[in-house]
Amino acid sequence: MFRLIASIFLGAFVAFALFVVMAKLVENTGEPGETPEPPPVIDIIMSEPDESTNTRVRRPPPPPPPPQEPPKVEMVEPDQAEPDSDGFSLNIPGVDTGSVNVGIGGIGGMMRDGDATPIVRIDPKYPPQAARDGTEGWVELSFTINEVGGVEDVEVIQAEPKRIFDREAKRALRKWKYRPKVVDGVAERQPGLKVKLEFTLGGD
Repeated sequence: MFRLIASIFLGAFVAFALFVVMAKLVENTGEPGETPEPPPVIDIIMSEPDESTNTRVRRPPPPPPPPQEPPKVEMVEPDQAEPDSDGFSLNIPGVDTGSVNVGIGGIGGMMRDGDATPIVRIDPKYPPQAARDGTEGWVELSFTINEVGGVEDVEVIQAEPKRIFDREAKRALRKWKYRPKVVDGVAERQPGLKVKLEFTLGGD
């Protein structure tokens, strides 16, 4: 019984003490709080730019010099193409012009005044495959000399072997140039001319 009464008084005392302490903590005395220290002042001094500082100025590069005019090349009409020296030869006997035989080998050679005269002869190229295989042969062609001396209407009459040398023979013949046939001061066409181009591999 005594312990119960003692514990009640002890609990009441502790509770009273806690209330007193809490009252002190929340008590407002009305006095102003501590004045905070003023913030530090930072002076920023901007230095004036140095007038003697060199300023770099970008200048555009100088324009390139105008291109030099290429030298003038005088056009010279070739007399005769140089034969290839690739180990083969082309035997071109002549051109069949009907009543008049015009030799291809001699530039300017003719049997009668006024007939077609060869001026430029381009030798055909030897086909690489035929040269590697050691193939030889010939191509007979028909063609026409027009009024200005050009070659046209080139056709293959016969060839041996067939279709091996046809393309190069026709390509070369189209590049030939003639002085056309002239009758009474007027140039005339000469159709139905023939030539036989032989492809032969020559030794050293």
